[in-house]
Amino acid sequence: MKNSTICIVQATPVLFDIEQTIQKVEEWINKASRYKPDLFVFPEAFIPGYPRGLTFGTKVGDRSDEGREVWLKLWENSISVPGTYTEQLGQIAKTANSWLVIGVIERGGSGSLYCTLLYFDSEGNLAGKHRKLKPTAAERIIWAEGNGDDLEVYSTSFGNIGGLICWENYMPLARTYLYKKGIQIYLAPTADQREGWQHSLKHIALEGRCFVIGCNQYVERKNYPELAGEDYSKFPEVMCKGGSVVIDPLGNTIAGPLWDKQGILTVELNMSLIAKSRLDFDPVGHYARDDVFELKKLR
Repeated sequence: MKNSTICIVQATPVLFDIEQTIQKVEEWINKASRYKPDLFVFPEAFIPGYPRGLTFGTKVGDRSDEGREVWLKLWENSISVPGTYTEQLGQIAKTANSWLVIGVIERGGSGSLYCTLLYFDSEGNLAGKHRKLKPTAAERIIWAEGNGDDLEVYSTSFGNIGGLICWENYMPLARTYLYKKGIQIYLAPTADQREGWQHSLKHIALEGRCFVIGCNQYVERKNYPELAGEDYSKFPEVMCKGGSVVIDPLGNTIAGPLWDKQGILTVELNMSLIAKSRLDFDPVGHYARDDVFELKKLR
């Protein structure tokens, strides 16, 4: 298989503004199109931004009217899938002649919100989506759970791609399912900016014998809009410092991590490393014990 070129975009969304954030997506892709990548990757919940630190007026047993107004603003700037905004994103991918994988907040048919990963092919088609299986901690206030029937690996001309969102990557059986589906380029868009997250991504690369793409946002306190009832006075100046990174199947960091700024990581993946790495370990091949363990996907 030929080598693959990947662009990982660590950028700042226009928080709570779907149209301006999609415009930012187009600007970043235009900026990086000279590299002629096979794939662009954007972070978790990039459209319309990961609402780090916000309370939405919630306490155990109580919700405020102001918090409901903040929720409404988030809901109004979330994406229906499919819809007008997915058509726009598809056109951006088609113009760039590249696949595009991007994290969004999705408005479900009933009105609930989901943390979702969208996949667009180089013809601009919505190839698929994946809803986060388990929102973490206070994310459960604003996001519903995905049901798992959309967890897929997509075969492309440059490799088999798929992935999990943020702390879904701590779910061993979910990772194993992707390995069994033949994943080669493992996407891990996130909002986790901790140093320890880098170790988790290295582990996944070594465990799965695949390339791992970590992608995060860069956001400062000043990027937040005024929202009723939300107090920014104790927020740090840098709300999310990034940490986007690319790791090869032997656990070597080959691009990044990118800290404390916006930017693009562009890397050429030597796909032959996947086969080479499986000389001594293959999690679903010669190192598996299917006579001892069995994985069943129920949905």
